[in-house]
Amino acid sequence: MAGGARPGGPGPRPASDRDPGLQPERTRLAWRRTTLSATAMAVLAVRQLLQSRAPGPVEAVLAVLMGLLWLAFVALAHRRMRAMATGHPPGLPPRIALLLVVCTLAVALCGAVILVRQGR
Repeated sequence: MAGGARPGGPGPRPASDRDPGLQPERTRLAWRRTTLSATAMAVLAVRQLLQSRAPGPVEAVLAVLMGLLWLAFVALAHRRMRAMATGHPPGLPPRIALLLVVCTLAVALCGAVILVRQGR
């Protein structure tokens, strides 16, 4: 049916008749890939920190911070994946989106610090 028309009559479907199709599944799989990437990045960053010439207190703080950021990101992503499994997921709340952005930026900052410290 063109334009989302209902079999019983013209016009768009009501919101309650919405067929999400495979979109929630694709989005849930994208979240899984993202958390896997975040896990690999965190493990490699902590490994790099621990293999440095003389790990000191800054390296220890960075390793702990990377672990905490990873936990926060995975917890938020898991919450979103559970919401996607309902079939009618709500929109991503702005607060959760902001927390995910902050985690991502903080990880990028930690990565920059790791690179600078490894370069000296």
